[in-house]
Amino acid sequence: MGSLYLSKKNKMPTDITINTITGSAPFEIYLCDNPITTCIYIDTISSTPYVFEIPFIMSSQNDFNLKIVDDNNCTVIETLILL
Repeated sequence: MGSLYLSKKNKMPTDITINTITGSAPFEIYLCDNPITTCIYIDTISSTPYVFEIPFIMSSQNDFNLKIVDDNNCTVIETLILL
């Protein structure tokens, strides 16, 4: 696990792009606050790249946890930090 840094400017919607995922498709995508208290289901995907917008309810946050669950119920959590 590591941290990804994203650029956020002018309180406009911010997109997150997932370029690669390792595991067994399909993948459930969640965006969580940091520390993980609340997670919002984003989508179930089978391929990348995949782009989604940070939900409005989380738009004031500067850091997140991206939670990905594959078809074998393996979970990966990646910390995202907006600059």
